[in-house]
Amino acid sequence: MRTTVVLTLTSFAAAMVVGTVVAAFRVSPVPPLRAAGAVWVQMLRNTPLTVLLLLFVFGFTKIGLQYSFEVSSVIVFGAYTSAFVAETVRSGINAVARGQAEAARAVGLTFPQILGIVVLPQAFRTVVAPLGNIFIALTKNTSIAAIISVLELTEVADRLNNATARPIPVFLGAAVAYLVLTLPSGFAFGWLERKVAIRR
Repeated sequence: MRTTVVLTLTSFAAAMVVGTVVAAFRVSPVPPLRAAGAVWVQMLRNTPLTVLLLLFVFGFTKIGLQYSFEVSSVIVFGAYTSAFVAETVRSGINAVARGQAEAARAVGLTFPQILGIVVLPQAFRTVVAPLGNIFIALTKNTSIAAIISVLELTEVADRLNNATARPIPVFLGAAVAYLVLTLPSGFAFGWLERKVAIRR
């Protein structure tokens, strides 16, 4: 469970940073940046996570990209999840009243300043619940690291099953362990959503 938690937290942190940058690209007034953001999102959202992980771990080694399985998992999970974060943050940006950005532009703020000072703080407050759903999905997606023998929850459960030949208690226990991780996350994001909700 500790490995699952570490994979989830580090991957989500990376996804939030990269996803926010990609979302900024998606709404940028610079066409090449918008195109780059769109390619990133469409390429990652429409490729199975298992394929991406196997490609990175076993394919990219041919061109010199080689990391430990744990680091590779974080990179792939973070990149994959960033595409969903980017679209979620972009929807939050689009929910901010256009007049606020125009007013900020009128007083001389640059596009990065408008995003950082005016738009993004409000955008994040409107998408807490969707980001919470992404976090929970990522927690469950970390089980895919078992295919490269990372000792996270699912891999340990599989090894226990192989050693004991008792699949029902072993995998039922793993399911309960995932619930122990995901249910508090759902409650926490629900509390945060109410805490930062914008009163209209």
